[in-house]
Amino acid sequence: MILPKIMGILNVTPDSFSDGGQFDSVASACSQVEAFLASGVDIIDVGGESTRPFAEPVTEEEELTRVIPAIRSIRGRYSIPISIDTTKAEVARQALAAGADIINDISALRKDPKMLALVQETSVPIIIMHMQGTPGDMQVKPHYENVINDIKVFFGERLAWLKENGVDLRRITLDPGIGFGKSLDHNLSILKHLAEFKELGCPLLLGHSRKRFIGDITGLDVENRDLPTAVVSALACSSGVDIIRVHNVTATCHALQMVDAIWKAN
Repeated sequence: MILPKIMGILNVTPDSFSDGGQFDSVASACSQVEAFLASGVDIIDVGGESTRPFAEPVTEEEELTRVIPAIRSIRGRYSIPISIDTTKAEVARQALAAGADIINDISALRKDPKMLALVQETSVPIIIMHMQGTPGDMQVKPHYENVINDIKVFFGERLAWLKENGVDLRRITLDPGIGFGKSLDHNLSILKHLAEFKELGCPLLLGHSRKRFIGDITGLDVENRDLPTAVVSALACSSGVDIIRVHNVTATCHALQMVDAIWKAN
């Protein structure tokens, strides 16, 4: 079995739910990237707009001011793949010009009508996520008939739409959106049935790091959730997850090393 790649979260924001303000300067961002690289990261995911529950949106100008200097600096020093976490086409466009390699759109290309044209003009990988509602209202009584089936239907519709618009589906990675318009039970069901999303034929990304459902179960504050995050990362390997998006790369890397050792044992 092949271990998933580890995507390190680099929030160059003042208000992200876990690490807001820690890496909002170029120097601190590059220092974090160095730490990620030393720990074995495979991809750096740069985001300039918080998507925590009830977060306020930021302007395009503000988001560009946050992410472009960080991406330029990282690309000037390192060759590691960089993804831009944005729903704005112009932010994605300038990020790619600055050295980013992947577009990670939590709105699944629904928020900005111009995003499709950018995707059609480029050949970079695209990550699309399922979210019920918006960050401003997604945690207000989320409801599904069947959370797994509903998300699979959503992805099926998005993939059909992309194909109709000439996008090669081999570019697409799916993210079921842990914590984005989901209750505790919804999140646990997604984790239990992750393998079902692989039936759609695309790589799968899991973004569960430090999220509220972990605190709901363990009682741990955000800054103390890396151990259970790593446990979930390890368990998810058996479901065929291709990318694991986390804040603490070291903890998840160690968890995957244990998984790998067990897989290879006689």
